[in-house]
Amino acid sequence: MIQILDLNFKAKDRFLLKNINLEINKGELIAIVGPNGAGKSTFLSCVATEIPYQAQKFSFKNIDVKSYKKEDIPHHRAKFSQHQSAEINLKNYEIVLMGRYPYFKNDADTTDIEIVEKWMKKTETKHLTDRAYEQLSGGEKQRLHLARVFAQLENKVENKLLLLDEPLNNLDVAHQFKTLHLIKEFTEQKNTALVVLHDLNIAAQFADRLILLNKGSIEMFDKPTKVLTTERITRVYQYPCIITPHPQTQQPIILFG
Repeated sequence: MIQILDLNFKAKDRFLLKNINLEINKGELIAIVGPNGAGKSTFLSCVATEIPYQAQKFSFKNIDVKSYKKEDIPHHRAKFSQHQSAEINLKNYEIVLMGRYPYFKNDADTTDIEIVEKWMKKTETKHLTDRAYEQLSGGEKQRLHLARVFAQLENKVENKLLLLDEPLNNLDVAHQFKTLHLIKEFTEQKNTALVVLHDLNIAAQFADRLILLNKGSIEMFDKPTKVLTTERITRVYQYPCIITPHPQTQQPIILFG
């Protein structure tokens, strides 16, 4: 699905990412974790080809990412950013409809409208249709934009890629878990998701594998049970912790302090 060999990104003579090597399979939910400043959002921006990285190889579905036509990319890949504009002069329904822009020129058809309504229902935002965007809470805005990126990737293309930068910000506990379940359903359909997360326990519960970044490099890329050890997490986060298995799933639970 994704192959990256020796990816580097430098800003003002300082490496923010260095020697990134990894291979990601279709159908995986990959969580990107690490302390502040580790390079998580920068790495996601590189995968989204938003910033000028350097790499020996970077392929997506066995094709060099730079070979994709600009108009084709939105059919294969969508990105959710952690920072959204506070002022959008559109109806909430129209914000989700933005995800369908790659599929029509002037007016949305019945299929586009059905897809928008489907994802507003799934993200529990349908009741916000007539509300003013600026009056919504941070969590409600977050869920609208999640509906938008899911609506964008509702098509017949196989092995799609969803990039999410801190999608759980501002969400209450119930909506955090509902969102992760939606992402998991997406990957179970042979699609792939890369998700920047701060909550290590949620990452351990949902991710197939974790990319643990530290100071711009991959500390480890493996299953949660391999990555999340007391010694490693204490050292990388520079704060003491203990790790115990979840009583039901046996996945690691991290207790800091």
